[in-house]
Amino acid sequence: MRNDHVTLRSTAVFDLLAPRTPAVPVKVELRYDTRDPYAVVAAFRTGRAGWVEWVYARDLLADGLLAEAGDGDVRIRPSVEDPESVLIELNSPSGHAMFEASAQELADFLDRTYDVVLPGNEHLWVDVDDALTHLIPNDLS
Repeated sequence: MRNDHVTLRSTAVFDLLAPRTPAVPVKVELRYDTRDPYAVVAAFRTGRAGWVEWVYARDLLADGLLAEAGDGDVRIRPSVEDPESVLIELNSPSGHAMFEASAQELADFLDRTYDVVLPGNEHLWVDVDDALTHLIPNDLS
């Protein structure tokens, strides 16, 4: 387990896509924190209401830049219409959203995460004892 934690941040603009309406630009903050080395956070600016965060696997982002990836609430795939774009589909009980993002911006962000934690070395950054402490109640009586 490593103690020299790093948090990477990058801002981008994703286009919210909806049928029969123009795309709506949405500010997104991408974050990567070595305390959760397997995950990427995408925080979407929702106007005055604040931010909505989605956490998904870093591998899902990497796979989605090359081919259709994901079979759960987050799906990522290259755009058929624009090879420089990626489609990000988010599903939740409260709704569905489709975003288009720059493949290059996402790839650059992903490369920065690899500079900090190489793929396959994520386990070196996980403190299993600390994780178990948060999962197991302190009072077992």
